[in-house]
Amino acid sequence: MALTKLSSPNADNETMVNVQTILVRNPATLEKIAELPVASSADVAAVVAHARQAQSLWRAKPFAERASLLYRFRDLLIDEQERLADVLTAESGKPRAEVYGNELFYICDVIGFWAKNAERFLKPQKIRPHLFMFKAKKVISAYHPLGVVGIISPWNFPLVLTAGDAIPALIAGNAVVMKPSELTPLTAQFVVALARKAGFPENLLQVVIGAAKTAETLVDQVDMIAFTGSVEVGKQVMRRSADRLIPVSLELGGKDPMVVLDDANIENAARGAVWGAFANSGQCCAAVERCYVHESIATQFIKAVVEETKRLRQGDPTTKNSDVGAMTSERQFRIVERHVYEATARGAVALTGGERVPNAPGPFFEPTVLTHVNHEMDVMREETFGPVLPIMTFKTDDEAVRFANDSIYGLTASVWTRDIARGKRLAERIDAGTVTVNEVLYTHAIAQTPWGGVKQSGFGRTHGRAGLMELVSHQHIHVNWISFMPDVWWFKYTPEAGRLFRGLARRFTSGSILQGALLLPQMIKRLFERRSQ
Repeated sequence: MALTKLSSPNADNETMVNVQTILVRNPATLEKIAELPVASSADVAAVVAHARQAQSLWRAKPFAERASLLYRFRDLLIDEQERLADVLTAESGKPRAEVYGNELFYICDVIGFWAKNAERFLKPQKIRPHLFMFKAKKVISAYHPLGVVGIISPWNFPLVLTAGDAIPALIAGNAVVMKPSELTPLTAQFVVALARKAGFPENLLQVVIGAAKTAETLVDQVDMIAFTGSVEVGKQVMRRSADRLIPVSLELGGKDPMVVLDDANIENAARGAVWGAFANSGQCCAAVERCYVHESIATQFIKAVVEETKRLRQGDPTTKNSDVGAMTSERQFRIVERHVYEATARGAVALTGGERVPNAPGPFFEPTVLTHVNHEMDVMREETFGPVLPIMTFKTDDEAVRFANDSIYGLTASVWTRDIARGKRLAERIDAGTVTVNEVLYTHAIAQTPWGGVKQSGFGRTHGRAGLMELVSHQHIHVNWISFMPDVWWFKYTPEAGRLFRGLARRFTSGSILQGALLLPQMIKRLFERRSQ
């Protein structure tokens, strides 16, 4: 079996990884907070084997029992939210407010949604054949768990992209093995410990710690991979999965545009742009990575954006009044720095920020608003994934759509206008998996909505019924309740059978009910001929 070697989906030059251990540091202070053993290939294989045993029993449990355990898990998350925030803030550098608002809140809602709705979504569906000749057939679509689902997650949302993706897989009857980023493994470990405390069966939800080699082995062992990360590593995951023909869901990068039309509420759009660009230090695949504003309101809009940005408080993420914390990854920090420096060297103007926060021990980058940018700059074409908001102007709606679609990515986008009908028309023309009108960034938090991208932002969906269908196998059960009689199209073929088949084909072009009725005596005759043979 020729398996492609994966580079690490989240690897950073500053991450201390050797054969035995991973050193986890607080990105805000650079202090060591943990040193964890790396799972070997044999370890990963053993974990998946144990998960497979647990899944064989779990899939037989009724939905009500699965839901009850999820509710218990949710209660424990709420009870332990302060400890959770301690762990998550320490390893990610994000403010505690974002732990509660952007991660914990999401998980609690997701659990409630799936606990209430999964059984309804996965109930066998009866299908009614539309042709009269198939009325004696009973057709059913049934859904079964895939087995062991592997989740390879990045560092930007350590809870949402581990536990959040695990919840629907578990409620569907799968076991889950998570491989978190080597930068943020502690949250996943916390989740697994809490799940065991809630009463989850042993080995049903597990975590393996490591980098590229660990991810490779996981792909080689599980029955499905859900990957969130970069385009290049997503391609590697897909190639490696193809050797085993296992299903893959890929949620990759984004370069998400925000289009502000001439009739937009300027103040609200400006506040949305600032939150959409700088929440989680811009480390969101759905962040506003490029903003297009109509030239007639550009001056007012940019002024409002700058004022709002200057009000942001950046500093120690453990304090209660910090809006923007550290970036999680030094490697990503350097990409942000390169994008900004390259843009300003080519004529862009930094109206705020543009530099590393002075004297900060970790990778704190100032929230940066750029103007005089264009599509020849990397900051408008490559994923920046940091606290940078580049702003361009446009003249017409058509030009705005052209700018928005001028990207290899297509994850999310937003349109801002007082004219909702106009906003919806433009939204339909933008190539993105999610387009919002007068809203930005947060739609990943709605459990009911299908989430995913187009173009090089990946494929497959999470959330909603569409996402749940990615986590099950689809079975068609077909029953002929007339067990004593053969079908008309069985052997042997006679001239009379040929005439009957031609008549059936003509039925489709004529669309005549009478034509079908005229064929009924021939069909009955054919059936009795077959029965007597």
